[in-house]
Amino acid sequence: MPRASTSSPLLLVLVGPTGVGKTELSVRLAQRLSTSILSADSRQIYRELPIGTAAPSLEERAAVPHYFVGTRSIHDYYSASDYEREALETLAELFQEQSVVLVSGGSMMYVDALCRGLDAVPSVPEDLRRAVWQRYEAEGLEGIRQELREVDPDYLGQVDPANYKRLLHAWEVYLATGRPFSSYHRGEPKQRPFRILRVGLERPRPELYARIDRRVELMLEAGLEAEARAVYPYRELNALNTVGYKELFAYFDGTIDRAEAIRLIQRNSRHYARKQLSWWQRDPSIHWLDASAPDLLESVLALVEAPTAPLA
Repeated sequence: MPRASTSSPLLLVLVGPTGVGKTELSVRLAQRLSTSILSADSRQIYRELPIGTAAPSLEERAAVPHYFVGTRSIHDYYSASDYEREALETLAELFQEQSVVLVSGGSMMYVDALCRGLDAVPSVPEDLRRAVWQRYEAEGLEGIRQELREVDPDYLGQVDPANYKRLLHAWEVYLATGRPFSSYHRGEPKQRPFRILRVGLERPRPELYARIDRRVELMLEAGLEAEARAVYPYRELNALNTVGYKELFAYFDGTIDRAEAIRLIQRNSRHYARKQLSWWQRDPSIHWLDASAPDLLESVLALVEAPTAPLA
């Protein structure tokens, strides 16, 4: 199909809950638009976790160029600000040859970092950081999590509540500045040298949940348990504080049986999908489409080509 005729390049951002069908649609879109895909998934970037993160298959990656998939190790520190910087650098190169580039992913912070930009977060005095970590080591996470919920419920609404490193950082920033950590992500959107079109995929909840449950079963058939055992010695790493792995780690520890681990993976995946939907439904710029509609592909392409389509 012909490229969209625009005065400036277009970033097509495809979002939606886990299991809704973003990967399949993004590949079909990229093929029709003769373009590339940037993943905005904070776990697909780790090369050791292809099954549990539902990373694009080798066949899909051969059909369409993908970026930020399997490019880092679980031992590497990688943040939303790193993603913002590297994704912008990648887009600057791609837009020299392509008028439309596709971003697909479910990590709210990554999508926000790329589309809106992240505000600079003040540094935390080292003595305060040590005090926060000493409290965590002595008391655990629950007390800090409850206090953070009182002062920054917005951040708790988007972060994994078991991700202790992110929670501790949010708490130490609040103690150092008196401002909620989430307030540093609410400034005026940064100017981008491209237009942004956001498209969200949704399905009826029973259908979405059934797809999530089935996807977990398919992951296990594909070798998720062996993948989790291979990284089990590094289970304290932040990259592994992730649905699908932490439940299997509990099974390996002997605290739950295998059936319970599978049930928890399915349940926690459904919970995460609800959190994603709740987060994105606050954004009025997203064009929501039914992922099960037979004309879904053409509907997205019509938005891309519409000369008066509302853009961010």
